[in-house]
Amino acid sequence: MLDSNKDSLKLEAMKRIVAMIARGKNASDLFPAVVKNVACKNIEVKKLVYVYLVRYAEEQQDLALLSISTFQRGLKDPNQLIRASALRVLSSIRVTIIVPIMMLAIKEAASDMSPYVRKTAAHAIPKLHSLDPEQKDQLIEVIEKLLADKTTLVAGSVVMAFEEVCPDRIDLIHKNYRKLCNLLIDVEEWGQVVIINMLTRYARTQFLNPNINESLLEESSEKAFYASDDEEDEDKKAEAATLAKRKPYVMDPDHRLLLRNTKPLLQSRNAAVVMAVAQLYFHLAPKAEVGIIAKALVRLMRSHSEVQYVVLQNVATMTIKRRGMFEPYLKSFYIRSTDPTQIKILKLEVLTNLANETNISTILREFQTYIKSMDKDFVAASIQAIGRCATNIGEVRDTCLNGLVQLLSNRDELVVAESVVVIKKLLQMQPEQHSDIIKHMAKLIDNIQVPMARASILWLIGEYCEHVPKIAPDVLRNMAKTFTNEEDIVKLQIINLAAKLYLTNSKQTKLLTQYVLNLAKYDQNYDIRDRARFIRQLIVPTDKSGALSKYAKKLFLALKPAPVLQSTFKDRDHFQLGSLSHLLNAKAAGYQELPDWPESVPDPSVRNVEIPDWSKCTSRKDRKEKKTEKPFYSDSEGESGPTESADSESDSGSGSESASASDESGSGSESEESREETESEDEEEDEEKEKKRKKRLDKTKAKKPAEESAESEQSSGTEDRKRGRKAVKNQKSASESESESESSESEDESEEESEEESESDTDIRKKKTPISKQPPKQSKKESKKERQEMSLLDLDDFEPAPASAPVTPVNFLSSSLVSDLEGLSLTNNILAPTTIAPSGSIKMYELLHRITGEGLAVEYCFSRQPFSPDPNMVAVQIQFTNNTNSETKNLHIEEPRLQSGMRIREFTEIDVLAAGESVTVVMGIDFCDSTQAANFQLCTHTRKFFVSIQPPVGELMTPVFLTENDFKKEQENLLNGKLMGMNEISEKLMLGEKCVNEHVIVERVTATANLSRVPCGSEKECRFAGKTVSSGCLVLVTVPTKEGGAAQLTVNCEKMLIGTLLVKDIMQALSQ
Repeated sequence: MLDSNKDSLKLEAMKRIVAMIARGKNASDLFPAVVKNVACKNIEVKKLVYVYLVRYAEEQQDLALLSISTFQRGLKDPNQLIRASALRVLSSIRVTIIVPIMMLAIKEAASDMSPYVRKTAAHAIPKLHSLDPEQKDQLIEVIEKLLADKTTLVAGSVVMAFEEVCPDRIDLIHKNYRKLCNLLIDVEEWGQVVIINMLTRYARTQFLNPNINESLLEESSEKAFYASDDEEDEDKKAEAATLAKRKPYVMDPDHRLLLRNTKPLLQSRNAAVVMAVAQLYFHLAPKAEVGIIAKALVRLMRSHSEVQYVVLQNVATMTIKRRGMFEPYLKSFYIRSTDPTQIKILKLEVLTNLANETNISTILREFQTYIKSMDKDFVAASIQAIGRCATNIGEVRDTCLNGLVQLLSNRDELVVAESVVVIKKLLQMQPEQHSDIIKHMAKLIDNIQVPMARASILWLIGEYCEHVPKIAPDVLRNMAKTFTNEEDIVKLQIINLAAKLYLTNSKQTKLLTQYVLNLAKYDQNYDIRDRARFIRQLIVPTDKSGALSKYAKKLFLALKPAPVLQSTFKDRDHFQLGSLSHLLNAKAAGYQELPDWPESVPDPSVRNVEIPDWSKCTSRKDRKEKKTEKPFYSDSEGESGPTESADSESDSGSGSESASASDESGSGSESEESREETESEDEEEDEEKEKKRKKRLDKTKAKKPAEESAESEQSSGTEDRKRGRKAVKNQKSASESESESESSESEDESEEESEEESESDTDIRKKKTPISKQPPKQSKKESKKERQEMSLLDLDDFEPAPASAPVTPVNFLSSSLVSDLEGLSLTNNILAPTTIAPSGSIKMYELLHRITGEGLAVEYCFSRQPFSPDPNMVAVQIQFTNNTNSETKNLHIEEPRLQSGMRIREFTEIDVLAAGESVTVVMGIDFCDSTQAANFQLCTHTRKFFVSIQPPVGELMTPVFLTENDFKKEQENLLNGKLMGMNEISEKLMLGEKCVNEHVIVERVTATANLSRVPCGSEKECRFAGKTVSSGCLVLVTVPTKEGGAAQLTVNCEKMLIGTLLVKDIMQALSQ
């Protein structure tokens, strides 16, 4: 058919041959017959011949060389597909003789009109480089030319060629950086992956680390909080040095351009693209922005198991450094029964890394169910994960240990063996407290057959033989009987056990030790024989034994450090995420190290592109005007915004790209106009409100012209301050829109909304300020008491609803209003005790010392009152005292740095705190049932102080009123839960001397924890009930007393961490 004169038959023959190749069959024997048809005039036949030749040209080089003249003619063919195919075949013939012909063909194809041919030229560059590396300089010139190409079809291929031939030539990327960022969204998927990986390395060499100030910030905050009176000067010097090191970080507009243009690719259908963007954000983005990649990576968890495996490897590495990122998606990492074993083990790794005090009870409940799996490797990994959780979170160590001890009675030998190994590691941390567990494990040694588990038990008994002096010799006697039948690892531990017992209890074990050493002396394994000889010389001193025998006890019974159970992914982050090297945890061939961040800013002007005069169209006039009006950034940064947008327009190859660029510039200008309009409207509304307020004050305070003038001055001052703030906001928004000219309209709208909200908040604050400012003015004027009461009733904020303040319940009076009313010198004995004054037992904590706060002292307490704006928050009462001779202004909270899930409700800003005055406010914090601290900045008009509020576990609860029957029913429900005994924590204690009666016990418990007493029929038992404020988990406490001052404390709670900490606090209170 190939020799036929009819093109239709030739075409049919070529189709069959290509089909054979596609099915994997060898068609190399047909090479001579196919090559003859290279000169065929039928385009369809010629295409298929070229496909065949690309496949077999490397194998049949001699025959392929005969057709080179035909390929060269094909390079001049009017059809772009033929030209590209000819170049592809030519570059596939790997013979050094034709290197000059290939080089010439690539150079011509790089200037071809068709982007498809230019793309093929880019693909041919790495082939030629691998054939003849000496051509590198000429190929770099071609790469430089192709990098300047404006079409998306070529971009990915030329970057791939760049990575293969000259990845260290960063200077070639400078001028094309912005163009590559703008074209990225339209490049084909695999081209996107290559470009993103290359730009990640480029950015690490050209921009500063966005998280450079994080570590310095934490150090300075700790010093500010814990500073003492004596060390004040030293701390000030250290703080000044830290601030000198901290330079204000401003992100380079080109850095922001890269992050902004890669963000939409997180929604790509290609998992490799999503993974590439994720690693870019992890390595380049500021800490606050990295979180957006978590959702995209969790989405990839729904794809094939191969993709899941790669994603989980990377997530496991990310969770070690940035745990909070994946905490909201904890349930996505729960294990399904259909998951393959390697996926299960990786998900276990992620769950263990995400474990913290807040979610440990949920994770342990999951692990309990995993232990029942039929997959033995997975069960072993689950038990190891429980051990790691117990090591990392000390509060649940005892609970985990008890759960693992229960597993020792499991029927499955592998579960028991793995539990023994993990228990051994945990016991090394606190061996004195757990001698009962060691005894229990010694009894199991006859039943356990797994060598590693038997060896672990023997090591434990030998290491802590002083805690089990009666059992250890008996275990050695039993093991000596079966010594010859044991595995090598067990034999070595029997010898060690014999040596340790000989040194501590030689009377009982001398003969046994000699017997074991004699057996080991003739063992088949040379390691065991050597160990026996070595130990005999060491512990049994003779004339020939050296100086070491004196130190035998120190050698064998030395304190050994507890093992650190670390993640296997801890040190993998030095490999670039998503790379093969990271997957294998070993450097693969061709891997390029991720460069370190530069210490100083490289010159950003290298990325500026000179724009020809003809490209400067009228649409750029607006931007020039903006630039002259608002010179907010430095010169280099100001230039980069317009240059970047100009680049995106001039470089766009097609009409659609230029249209999109103009749309983006339009959206940028529209967003600025809309922002200015909304802010002007807000200003008008504020002015109208001020006028109405003034009119009301004129009507009610006609008798007091002096006070009225003072207030008008004050309101005008606040008006000026407000306008000043808004001017700053306008400058900021203008500069941001100038540097980020390509942001979408939706982002602008969200920014407008957030600005309106913040302005409305400031309005509310300014409304409430006159009350707190009133008392000092009135004291200066020495006005009468009747007038104060009259003005109080006429105040704008004091509405009719709370007029009967002494009678209303606590919840209806806001804390800020109460503190203000106290300052108005009304009868304090009416308001203060009934509203928020805490009882004498409530403890005050220091938030800011007066020396550290430069005269401002701040204390706080947990008022145990419901926080009316949000019942899931703990009410924290804060008292500010100004010990200076001048006013302190604008007291407010900024930059709350909270753990995942925690929330904070700030108090209303205190505008002025007069000298010598005190004021009390209430704020709400949702601690998320955790004792972790809420960190934030306490700000005045001049200074910022880093402070933190850490709650005792007892303040995370609110009382619950139960009957005796309800209490028993809830206790049974908790005991019969899924955790198999982990919901109950019980401890024995001796009551203190002062705990003589039931009344004192109740007082001590309720002072420690915010619980209510439950009625009980027995006089010798006290019961208490409450629930956690955040999640509403029940907390039940039982304290039955016995004769002789003994008692037993039992706490039932689903949150194991809460229960464990509460037991410790109540025990401490009752034993004093």
